Amino acid sequence: MKILVCISKAPDTTTKIAFKDNDTRFNEDNVQYIVNPYDEWYALVRALELKESLGGNVTIINVGPADNDAVIRKALAIGADDAVRIDADPSDAYYVAEQIAQHAKSGNYDLIMTGKETINYNGASIGAMLAELLDLPFVSLATKLEMSGNTATIEHDIDGGTEVVECTTPFVLSANKGMAEARIPNMRGIMAARTKPLTIVPVANAEVLTSIKNYQLAAGRVDCKYISADKPEELIDLLHNVAKVI
Repeated sequence: MKILVCISKAPDTTTKIAFKDNDTRFNEDNVQYIVNPYDEWYALVRALELKESLGGNVTIINVGPADNDAVIRKALAIGADDAVRIDADPSDAYYVAEQIAQHAKSGNYDLIMTGKETINYNGASIGAMLAELLDLPFVSLATKLEMSGNTATIEHDIDGGTEVVECTTPFVLSANKGMAEARIPNMRGIMAARTKPLTIVPVANAEVLTSIKNYQLAAGRVDCKYISADKPEELIDLLHNVAKVI
């Protein structure tokens, strides 16, 4: 089975977020980057489990500059066979999806996996765009994936329950919590990752459809205001005139 797993780099969750250049760029000073957890813990680990049970090859792909190589090696240490980095600026979701799709068209992959979203942008759009660009079926937010031959049985959560669908390869899937248990790379994997193939692919022709105008920090936490149960009119007034949610 030939599997392509899309990975992104993201700031470590302990990172102090700050912006520069009039809030138009993320300040990367002293930032420790990690593999986006949804890509690593769920998509990549489940891909490796499928390879271990069914045989095949797992390739990871990333769109970004040369300093992404360190993050890619971390993903290789978990067990992927090889990696591809498309040497392009990942400034726009459609642009990133187009870069991956251009590579995937010639790869004859049985399965293309992404995490459900990145923890820094929360866009959750790459998987759907990839499926459209490649004219493949797409299953989103999957929590379970089992293979029998070229037929996949997939579960994902819906309101009030779980939906089970079947799909034949090739297809695109975005992985959610529950898909797999996180793995910690061991020393053997870390050493092996240094020599695993990492192919650098030149940028493909694609259009950038969006640009960043500015960033804003989320509002900090505020103290709770408690309203007496016998004064509902005060609560309604606050929700209407202060919180402005009704």
